[in-house]
Amino acid sequence: MYRKKNFFAGPSVMPVEVLEQLRDQIVDYQGQGLSMIEASHRGGMFEDMYDECLGLFRELLGIPEEYDVYFLGGGATLQFAMIPMNFLRPGSVADYIKSGTWSNKATDDAQKIGDVHLYFDGTDSKFTTLPDPKTVHPSKNSSYLYLCSNETIHGVEWQSFPDTGDVPLIADMSSDILSRPVPVEKFDMIYGGVQKNLGPAGATFIIMKKSLLEKRNENLPAYLNYQLHAKEKGLYNTPPVFSIWAVKLVLEWIKRNGGAAGMQKRAVEKSSIIYDTIDGSGGFYRSPVDPAYRSRMNIPFRLSSDELEKKFLSEASALDMLGLKGHRSVGGIRASVYNALPVEDVRALADFMKGFQKRNG
Repeated sequence: MYRKKNFFAGPSVMPVEVLEQLRDQIVDYQGQGLSMIEASHRGGMFEDMYDECLGLFRELLGIPEEYDVYFLGGGATLQFAMIPMNFLRPGSVADYIKSGTWSNKATDDAQKIGDVHLYFDGTDSKFTTLPDPKTVHPSKNSSYLYLCSNETIHGVEWQSFPDTGDVPLIADMSSDILSRPVPVEKFDMIYGGVQKNLGPAGATFIIMKKSLLEKRNENLPAYLNYQLHAKEKGLYNTPPVFSIWAVKLVLEWIKRNGGAAGMQKRAVEKSSIIYDTIDGSGGFYRSPVDPAYRSRMNIPFRLSSDELEKKFLSEASALDMLGLKGHRSVGGIRASVYNALPVEDVRALADFMKGFQKRNG
């Protein structure tokens, strides 16, 4: 079977094994006589699958028992508002680190709900760097400190995380979850959309320390209240069944391929291939990102002119290398090299980059 090389930032590449499993079981799930996407979410084969999925998530990330784990709909974007609605206490502030498009959107929503203190604003650097985690200390009256672990558009990624003491640390890990081990115990909440590293769009994972719920606003509509979702294991309303089923299969694939440590090894290898090509090009390709915070998932780079970038994209597309156009807000080129992208595809891109430079340098 021929597959194009998928560098899209999301929805993004999935393991072929998982796609084949979905294909083979979409009509008749494990001989049950009906499809998983037809089954009731109240008990039965769905809840059996769901519990296995949650168990795998706990195992692969080493999530302690004092954390709830479940899935919601609404994408990561819904969490931008739910978090301050639940946890931004009156008379306090929330510390936000603006490091790129997604943390910027989260900040904008939080500012509509309460007082926000911009602990760091990367606007002047065009979101190409991050603060040193060791220097990050929340405000004295902070309800929580919020960050995005990996910015897909600008290509910056936290390589380690701040210690926030008694102030809850909340992170959007949509685009680098399970690309490396995570010190879950440092965080009070980790969440993210699954459509980068974990499956097809539709589900949002929630990992939340149970004690954080003690600080919540109780006067919220049902769906916006984390306490209700924790009590119902994310099944207060009909969950995004297909997406969750696919996530479970992806988690099994991750486990077979070395778990979080195995994914980290893959991420280092694949991203290094591209960064070495950029750094070894003598300036023909330029990475705008501070080397200390380069993302291993999303690699933006530029050429000397818009015309040359258009030519690069056209020739790459002709070779079935898709999704390399940079986000419209920043332009340029971007290669997303998520867990499921084969290393052979990354090597093919690097070879193309070197050949393109020879022809146009």
